[in-house]
Amino acid sequence: MAITQEEFDAIRHFINEHSGIQINPGKEYLIENRLTVLLVQNGCENFLQLHAKLKADTGPLRTKVIDAMTTNETLWFRDDSFASALSDHVVPALVKKARTAPQVRIWSAACSTGQEPYSISMLINEELSKVDAPPPISKFSILATDLSPSAIVLASSGRYSQLAISRGMRPEFLERYFKKNGMVYEVAPEVRNLVKFQQFNLMSPFKEHGIFDFVLCRNVLIYFSDELKRQIYGKIHDSLQKDGLLAIGASESPRGYTNGFQQVMMGSAALYRPT
Repeated sequence: MAITQEEFDAIRHFINEHSGIQINPGKEYLIENRLTVLLVQNGCENFLQLHAKLKADTGPLRTKVIDAMTTNETLWFRDDSFASALSDHVVPALVKKARTAPQVRIWSAACSTGQEPYSISMLINEELSKVDAPPPISKFSILATDLSPSAIVLASSGRYSQLAISRGMRPEFLERYFKKNGMVYEVAPEVRNLVKFQQFNLMSPFKEHGIFDFVLCRNVLIYFSDELKRQIYGKIHDSLQKDGLLAIGASESPRGYTNGFQQVMMGSAALYRPT
């Protein structure tokens, strides 16, 4: 169904207000493609009627619309240079820290369907199996959050299709950390048990989550306005230990939004420490 300019502006402003997602002019097709089914299912004849229902809705329809507009593109060990930085530098440092720290806390702030936090968990399990006198695995915890409720349900299940598994999974990790059950691959308990999934809107205050040693917020701020990026970088800064690390997408940078981070090169990947 074709969307008018008035309808496009009304819907995109509503989505921005309630999720932070910024839909720029020229992306009318995005709303048409992702919301037409919901429009029909809710008995609307056009997008203005859907907008009116959204304004009157207190939760269910709003959740479905935000869920439909969320981009859940992800894969295992995303970005080779970043994956190498994780396995060669970040995870060994976290394991070393766990020898003396009471707890090592990691936050995957836009976890999508779970590939990122499970990849981190596999790398922690792998590192613990290699070092002498490893710290107990109970010292590690990974909070994995996402705006999309359907993504959180899929991630929490720890079950992936052949197509999902084929996107970046390392063969040795597939053999070691997954069990094939019919047409589905199930994440091993030692990998799942480190991760706690929770729906969360990055526009909300972060204080309830506490302080972290490592925060991953990769390839998500690109969908937000400059002002919201400034706010979220500030909240991440306040959520990190002084020696903590922030990982963002390879094309992203906090520069221009905050002076609260300094770049740290790990291999060929750039990460950021709070200043």
